[in-house]
Amino acid sequence: MERRGFIKNAAVTALLGGSVAACDKAEQSTQEVSTSAPEPAPATGSETMEWKMVTTWPKNFPGLGTGANHLAKLIGEMSGGRLTVKVYGAGELVPAFEIFDAVSQGTAEMGHGAAYYWKGKSEAAQFFTAVPFGLTGQEMNSWLYHGNGMELWAEVYAPFGLVPTAAGNTGVQMGGWFNKEINSVADLEGLKMRIPGLGGEVLKRAGGTPVSLPGGEIFPSLQSGAIDATEWVGPYNDLAFGLYKAAKHYYYPGWHEPGSTMECFINRDAFRALPDDLQSIVTNASRVANQDMLAEYTARNNQALKSLVEEHRVDLRKFPNEVLAKLKAISDEVVAEAAAKDPLSRKVYESFVSFRDQAKAWHDISERAYMNARS
Repeated sequence: MERRGFIKNAAVTALLGGSVAACDKAEQSTQEVSTSAPEPAPATGSETMEWKMVTTWPKNFPGLGTGANHLAKLIGEMSGGRLTVKVYGAGELVPAFEIFDAVSQGTAEMGHGAAYYWKGKSEAAQFFTAVPFGLTGQEMNSWLYHGNGMELWAEVYAPFGLVPTAAGNTGVQMGGWFNKEINSVADLEGLKMRIPGLGGEVLKRAGGTPVSLPGGEIFPSLQSGAIDATEWVGPYNDLAFGLYKAAKHYYYPGWHEPGSTMECFINRDAFRALPDDLQSIVTNASRVANQDMLAEYTARNNQALKSLVEEHRVDLRKFPNEVLAKLKAISDEVVAEAAAKDPLSRKVYESFVSFRDQAKAWHDISERAYMNARS
């Protein structure tokens, strides 16, 4: 498809520049956000539209919920009020894990969540959130925007009438909250843990029991003992959820989610009904929101971690090397098996792995080498 769009402000155009081509090309642009700020007044004489965005996140939840709000706000501002987006938290319009179908069926025009929640729709979807021991946030964005990832994502969502966009990234997550110590692989046996996606399958192979829960159900489940452990995101979100009140041990690193991409997917018919400039605004607003969320997590996580450790006396621990090595070995098997389930998953897997190897080779002498030198 040809490049769509114009954004009158030259600085914004320069910043957003290349994203429309990749999104339009694969017919996959998307992203939504907010109702917290007053909507801009529409240009005189312009037709106005209001879209609905449903999310998997609790309303206004820091980072993730506010990321959806930010996207909606961007769309309203960049369109001059011609397109506004009303954001609904999990359960307000539809339950958290029903947003995929809601947008596919046209109940809402946009959905904000994480692609690994939809593995029941397509095995390949999981690759677009996070792969255990896979790509970091920076690497995920590179693969999506410059390594054919967005085109593949569009191909995965096309049968469902959806256009995907990347709408945020948490960076490397934490390993999770545990009500017992993990000193060896044997301690994973029988462990009931909230952990979605490919990471959940890895835990299962290691002897644990993965549980899928939306964010709003995590704290009561951990506090009541319905689960023994949970991963959520990282210090910024975990502090806001008060998870330190329900579990004592806080483990790192987040082997299961080294750079989790959040998504905004759009109903394809609704997207195609937009004029070209609004299509470009929607896709480029998503790209701005995507980068902004990663920057926010980088800025806020360490202060939140200090608060957890120094004020709330959380027991911060690194997973033993033996445990990480075992999880890595299982992860390689699980990811390869997921890729073998259908031709599209294989296609996505091969692209992902090729890009991972390329990024690793470069980062060994750039990011990693510099970090080691700085330390």
